[in-house]
Amino acid sequence: MANSPQSKKRARQNERRLAVNKARRSRIRTFLRKVEEAIASGDKEAAATALKAAQPELMRGVTKGVYHKNTASRKVSRLASRVKAIV
Repeated sequence: MANSPQSKKRARQNERRLAVNKARRSRIRTFLRKVEEAIASGDKEAAATALKAAQPELMRGVTKGVYHKNTASRKVSRLASRVKAIV
């Protein structure tokens, strides 16, 4: 348990950051799920549109410190290749 005033403040700040980051991660996952669903349905146009919407969200997660840059790039790359492979 936090005892000093500073450690109590840090605990409060950590709780707030956790909530913000959790919401941001959830939002990104929703965008990724929409891309996955479009790929599964086989609709190339919808998948491309969903990917175009998901890409900036992922990169925003990078700038906010939720994801590592390479992780986001890998996800975008793999989704893009899967969208491209739809016939």
